[in-house]
Amino acid sequence: MALEIERIRRSLPQRTVHYFETLSSTMAEAARLAQAGCAAGTTVVAAEQTAGQGRYGRSWHSEKDAGLYVSIVLRPILPTDALPALTLALGLATAEAIARVTGLGCDLRWPNDVMLGGAKVAGILVQFQDSFFVAGVGINVNHSAFPAEIAAEATSLRLVTNREQSREQLLIALLPAVDSFVTMLAEGGRQVILDAFSRRSSYARDKRVRVEQGARHLLGTTAGLDESGFLRLRGDDGSESVILSGGVRPA
Repeated sequence: MALEIERIRRSLPQRTVHYFETLSSTMAEAARLAQAGCAAGTTVVAAEQTAGQGRYGRSWHSEKDAGLYVSIVLRPILPTDALPALTLALGLATAEAIARVTGLGCDLRWPNDVMLGGAKVAGILVQFQDSFFVAGVGINVNHSAFPAEIAAEATSLRLVTNREQSREQLLIALLPAVDSFVTMLAEGGRQVILDAFSRRSSYARDKRVRVEQGARHLLGTTAGLDESGFLRLRGDDGSESVILSGGVRPA
C-alpha cells in the first residue's frame, strides 16, 4: 500500500518532507538538498530505492511500499568526532519509535543495527559532509520475505507481529524521536547517549561476540563503550582492544 504522505505532512507541519516513488538513494538526495541550503530536519522519503546504502558500501534491500526508507538532514552543533555517538543516538530514536507504535522492545547491536528476535529489523547510516550530517534510517516494516542472501539475518515488524504495521505512524513517531535524541546529544554531551545505549543494548557489555573485519575475525567479550562510543572488546587472553568498525555477531 502506498504511503499516505499528506497524512505525514499534516502531522508534522513544521517539517519539510520530500517524497519520491522511486529514488536511487534517499541519502544522496538529502545530501544534495543540504548542500543547496535546506533547513535542518528536512526529510527525504522514498517508496523504493534502487541503490539504497548500507555500511561499507553495501546495498540496503528496499522493497517498494514495504519499508521506511528515510534520510534526514541534521545540523547540530557537534564536533566532527561525534559521529559514533550520533549513530548510537539514531539507533535509540529508531528503537523508541518502533516501541511507541508496536509495543515491541528492540535490542541494539553496536554500532547501527536495531534487532528483534536476534534478527535485524532496522539499520542506521550517518554521514558527515561539510557542515551537516545526513542520517539514513531503513526500517523493515511490512516485508513478508527477504532475498535468500539476507533471509537468515533479517526480519520485519510484520513478520514479528503477524500483522501489517502503519508506516505512517512509524514515520510520525520516528522524526520527533530523532530530534529528541540529537538534541540530547548536542546539549547533554555524548556520555548521556552512551549510557542510554548501554542500558538498551545486550551487545554493549558481557556479550560473547565475533567481530568481522574483512578477512580478519576477532573473538572476545564486549566490555562496554569508550568515551567516543566505540566498542571495547576483551580477548580470551585478557587483553582489551577498541573496535572502530566491523560487523559484530554473537559468537
